[in-house]
Amino acid sequence: MNIQEFIFSEKRNDRIKQHLLFWGIWYPYITLTHAASPFGYPEMAYFRNPVYTFTESFFVVLAQVPLTYGMLYFVLPKFILRKKYLQGLFVIIAFWFAGGIFNLYLMGQVFPPLLAYLLPTEYLPLAPRSEGVSFFMAVIATNKGAFTIACSALMLKFGKHWYHKEHRNLQLQKENAESQLRLLTAQVHPHFLFNTLNNIYSQTQIESPKGSKMIMGLSDILRYILYEGQKPMVRLKQELQLIIEYVNLEKIRYGNKLEVNVLIPDTPKDLYIAPLLLLPFVENCFKHGTSNVLENPWINLTIELKDTTLVMKLMNGKVPMKGKEQKRSGIGINNVRKRLDLLYKDRYDLQIREEEEVFVVDLRVELIRITKKKQIEEMNEPQNPVYA
Repeated sequence: MNIQEFIFSEKRNDRIKQHLLFWGIWYPYITLTHAASPFGYPEMAYFRNPVYTFTESFFVVLAQVPLTYGMLYFVLPKFILRKKYLQGLFVIIAFWFAGGIFNLYLMGQVFPPLLAYLLPTEYLPLAPRSEGVSFFMAVIATNKGAFTIACSALMLKFGKHWYHKEHRNLQLQKENAESQLRLLTAQVHPHFLFNTLNNIYSQTQIESPKGSKMIMGLSDILRYILYEGQKPMVRLKQELQLIIEYVNLEKIRYGNKLEVNVLIPDTPKDLYIAPLLLLPFVENCFKHGTSNVLENPWINLTIELKDTTLVMKLMNGKVPMKGKEQKRSGIGINNVRKRLDLLYKDRYDLQIREEEEVFVVDLRVELIRITKKKQIEEMNEPQNPVYA
């Protein structure tokens, strides 16, 4: 592992080493600055008493840990990354004064008796600490090192966040490019495909009305997959309509043998979702569940909207597993998991449970709301068109 991989690694062991390295670098720096200008002990300056200087510096660095991690895991995610810069500035100022008062208390009240207990008498200062010119100046003096450390850690954390965000964007672009390449190498020209389906539809309208209806439903689904499926985002209303058409197509195929309950709410026009994100779950129900159930196959699909959050609960009957049959996730479901990680990082929750006779999918996705027409056009403008 090179230094770049180590610095940006998200593995638990590497992250512990990163933190230890960070404090290992700051400890000698704080020791040097502490030796150059010791707080209240001028006779300790310039390593005249290195044992005391190194020991006290260790506890000084230890006292600065709460401020540093408060900035990293509270100020950064709650304010900076959410672009609440003004509120974040006030919180940082509050942290600054609180950290200074805390450090001043430790330096004046806690460390002297602690160091007197730990160190031999010959290493202890003969005189007590001299008082600072003012309480305010003392707070600033004791807090300058802590604030420098916290800001350095904050910049490193922000740099790592930016690096991983850019890495995810590059990975998503690569996935899209590979997907388009697969379409280019395996496609049937859509105009030829739809013209052929229309011809078959015309021929079957009289001879087989049911077959004609299935062909029309298939044509609508293929048109959506080929054209809308290439866009980064589509209206949620379109995606849910696709699911309805797919379920209706399967209901024709199964006839009265299949019990299907679908509950889909009215959808506002300004909610958008990544295309073909929900269909693989529904398709999986028919492919691996309903098609294998000989008696009373059933599917329940419920979709709710809570502001911009989509909540989907999908259940279907399945054949009980025999013996030591292993549970396997289909390729389609695994691909959806990857897309969710790329497109909705930290904005979704997917739970899949497989019981003896029931397969359950619980999905929550935080969608985006777009109201400006220009945004929609820019977002869905094809950068690399696949079809002529």
